[in-house]
Amino acid sequence: MILGYSTNAFIKFSLFEAIKRIAGLGFRGIEIMGDRPHLYPPDYTEKETRKLKKRIEENGLKITNINSFTLFAVGDTYLPSWIEPEPARREIRIRHTLDSIRIAAELGCRNISVPPGGPLEDMPRSEALSLFHMGLEKVIPLAESLGIKILIEPEPDLLIERTAEFKSFIMDVRTPILGINFDIGHFFCVGEDPSAAFEELFEWVGHVHIEDIAPDRVHRHLIAGKGAIRFPDVFNTMKRLGYENDISLELYPYVDMPEEAGKESMYFLLPIFHDSGLMVFDRA
Repeated sequence: MILGYSTNAFIKFSLFEAIKRIAGLGFRGIEIMGDRPHLYPPDYTEKETRKLKKRIEENGLKITNINSFTLFAVGDTYLPSWIEPEPARREIRIRHTLDSIRIAAELGCRNISVPPGGPLEDMPRSEALSLFHMGLEKVIPLAESLGIKILIEPEPDLLIERTAEFKSFIMDVRTPILGINFDIGHFFCVGEDPSAAFEELFEWVGHVHIEDIAPDRVHRHLIAGKGAIRFPDVFNTMKRLGYENDISLELYPYVDMPEEAGKESMYFLLPIFHDSGLMVFDRA
């Protein structure tokens, strides 16, 4: 199990500079933002991808996940989404996911994370779920052929927010290549106990996002220790269930101080990881 740090806190730096800074903090893993200004697949040739892979290896890092959630290169945080009414808009999301799967395979990363549909707006939920299924059906064959897991990340105010919604959705899927990117803070935001949610969803969890959230449960990622999440409860559950995949710290609000936020979070979390018995190899 590797503890990584997401590059989406380092958008004021190039991806190559972010790699160096994350390694310099002592992390052994790196989650790469699969979007501009970092790893938007159309921006990378095969040669540039090989160079990126080499740089990551030279810094002693493992890619914990490619975060293909946002699409700032052509849209915003949520759009284009899987469930927009216009087929051309949905196709942009599908193409981005296919590109992300391919580049994950080239870099040796075993999973990508994707948004859970998108904002519903005025669309009936049944129609949105149908569109999401249809979109995933277009990307699953490539993921299966390359052995890359597609991890849906439930998020407040999107099509899939809660444990029950994810379980209802995944029951209609007949492939182990589809799973969940379990964001601890997101489940706290929607009023759930992250520890209980993790246990209920454990069989599908392929990667974990970690951040803190304030007691009011407003969706704003905080430095670990600055909020109300009971990390010992979550980590003890992860240990008891035998979770062995990777974890990535996600602190994108701290673009003006990513290193300070990462360091403070790491030093808060390490003793809790240790006490729970979770071995996160954050240092060389």
